[in-house]
Amino acid sequence: MAEADKKREQIIEGAIKRFSHFGIHKTTMNDIADDLSVSKPSLYYYFPDKKSLIVGVIEKVFKDYFAMLRTNLNDNDNLETVLFGSIDVRNSFFEKYFMLKISEGVPDLMWDDDVKESLDVLKKTEADLFADIFKNAQLRGEIHENDMQHLASLYLESLMGLTNMCIMAGHKKIMPEKKMLKDVADKQKALSAIFARGLRC
Repeated sequence: MAEADKKREQIIEGAIKRFSHFGIHKTTMNDIADDLSVSKPSLYYYFPDKKSLIVGVIEKVFKDYFAMLRTNLNDNDNLETVLFGSIDVRNSFFEKYFMLKISEGVPDLMWDDDVKESLDVLKKTEADLFADIFKNAQLRGEIHENDMQHLASLYLESLMGLTNMCIMAGHKKIMPEKKMLKDVADKQKALSAIFARGLRC
């Protein structure tokens, strides 16, 4: 990794720690520069403003999530097993980065055009990855479906809906309880089992 890339990664890691502990809204660029003992001009060289740093954090989290998903995928496993494994990865990231609360920390951020564009790219990458999962299941003769992209979007939106319902039910909690996390995973796996079995040839 080039020196510039290393420095950028260090800044993002520092921002994740700071955002998770103090909250995005209360964190300034000066705080992050002080934490990392870097000059403000150096910080602004990599991230010209706080918004670009938040986007960098989002992209880093998703990049690591996609990498772990790909690492854990086994094309020889049946669809239900693959989906269950993806839920375990997904929820490990949800738990690890729960305290970032980006949409709560900066409510207007999600309406920003640059942020929305970045999120759209990440959502498409995830949908493409799951479309490949369903395509592999089709190639193994498990399912009969033509529009894999639609299938992937429908599946991911269903998972997100379940997650949001569980979060809203426990919205007063600062940290998600183990019971809530298990409830999310159990419901997502139950949905995935129904989804996979309903697609079988």
